[in-house]
Amino acid sequence: MANEYEFLSKHEVDALRREVESIALSEDELPKAKNTETPGENKKIPEHLDMGTDEMEQEAEDAPPSIENNGSYIKIAQDNMTAWMYLVEPGEGKDNYTMEEFENFLKKKGIVTGYHHSNMAAMIKKRVYEREIVVARGQAAIEGKDGYYEYKFDPDQSRAPKVLEDGRVDYTSMSSLANVRKGDVVAIYHHAREGQDGYNIKGKAFKARRVKEAQPLKGTDIYTEENPDVYLAQKSGKIELKNGKIDIQAVHEIKGDLTLITGKVEFYGDIIVTGNVESGVVIRAGRNIEIRGTVEAANLFAGGNILLSRGIQGAQRAKVSAKGDIFADFIEHTIMVAGGNVQANSIINSKISADGEVTLTGARGTIIGGYTHAMKGIEATEIGNSVEVRTVVHAGCEKDVYQRLYAAKSKDASLSDELKEASDELNELNRKKQKGQIPQRLETQIQYLEGRTKSLRGEVAENKLVIEEMEALIARGKDSKIVVRGNIYRGTVVSLAQAQLPIEDTTCLMRYYHKNGLIESSVIAYS
Repeated sequence: MANEYEFLSKHEVDALRREVESIALSEDELPKAKNTETPGENKKIPEHLDMGTDEMEQEAEDAPPSIENNGSYIKIAQDNMTAWMYLVEPGEGKDNYTMEEFENFLKKKGIVTGYHHSNMAAMIKKRVYEREIVVARGQAAIEGKDGYYEYKFDPDQSRAPKVLEDGRVDYTSMSSLANVRKGDVVAIYHHAREGQDGYNIKGKAFKARRVKEAQPLKGTDIYTEENPDVYLAQKSGKIELKNGKIDIQAVHEIKGDLTLITGKVEFYGDIIVTGNVESGVVIRAGRNIEIRGTVEAANLFAGGNILLSRGIQGAQRAKVSAKGDIFADFIEHTIMVAGGNVQANSIINSKISADGEVTLTGARGTIIGGYTHAMKGIEATEIGNSVEVRTVVHAGCEKDVYQRLYAAKSKDASLSDELKEASDELNELNRKKQKGQIPQRLETQIQYLEGRTKSLRGEVAENKLVIEEMEALIARGKDSKIVVRGNIYRGTVVSLAQAQLPIEDTTCLMRYYHKNGLIESSVIAYS
């Protein structure tokens, strides 16, 4: 080689040097590639050449192609958020790629951040070729969240009817109120949460929106205790959110008619309806219900009293129940249960049950048809009518109370006998045990009898409570009576406790009461 080099002229040597230097990296590119370890790439050519043209060309042919020109490539998503690398298997003379080669390759493509080092390490270790693998990924900005209130009721007061399987719409499932009890959690405040800035793989930053806290919750009927972010109700009632302020009312007034579209109204306090109530409507009140219009076949349930200013026409479907008293102009074709008294101008073909008294008022004051029961007595102007419609009126305890009492007393006798028998047997075995050793089977029998006597004593105690309850009910209705200030017509059945008295002839001004298991009557004398 040295001999061949000596035959080159100075002009030829200079030309060869310029040709070699032209393939080296420029000074601007050198800093980017100074740490590159790819064999044969970016190596500075010696200032003084000591090889001939043939050997230099041979070395260039033997050097393996670099990652940048061996068919490998990088694909970048249009939004510059993801990059994939496709690797070609290294040629002869190169065992594997390096992480530094990968990073330099990415930087030359303008990818400066978001490197997926675990993927790149796996590509090197497992020699993953001819597949596009994610090697860089940006981070979208994660938006923060402003402070907000989590309401424990529906602040929009929006209700929708239930669609049944057959396609019909059940309006009775709707409710127009949101209710709370005193001490209930009505709202919880969640503080603002800061977001996180993002970036793409080319280093462009995306700023997350700035967040802000909400204003303190307003309302005169709410308060906080240990946790200032938890708001509690100061009283029971209807709760609403109006103009950012919590409002709790103990009275819910519905102005106008209550229709099936409204469906169901449930409220812990009082409910007032100024108009009529259509069939199918359900009203539940924790306290009182007042309806100023007429009521059709609706269901009414009150924890207090019920006032039906213009009466109810129940069409044999209405159910009215109150823990307190029920007042109505008239009651027709309705099932009604009162924990207190029932008072009306007329009762027609209805089933009435009151733990207090049933009183018919006004000039008419009549009961026609159906079954009317009052624990403490009934007073009416007329009972029955001239066409002798069967009308049953009952005062005192109903027959089922006596039946339950008899059954409980019978059970008490049976349990007492069984308990005595088990106790006697247990005592006898214990005496034998004290005198000496007894067989194992008797030890087992003693354990069984101990458990049995304990269970029987519990049953006896529970049964005695039932007896006491029934006897108390009977005592409440002991002095009940039925008073008729006008006519009581043939076809009426007067019942007191377990006794019945069919009215065979129309009469008037009568008082009926219970005495020695029989119904006695007397004429009312007015001065």
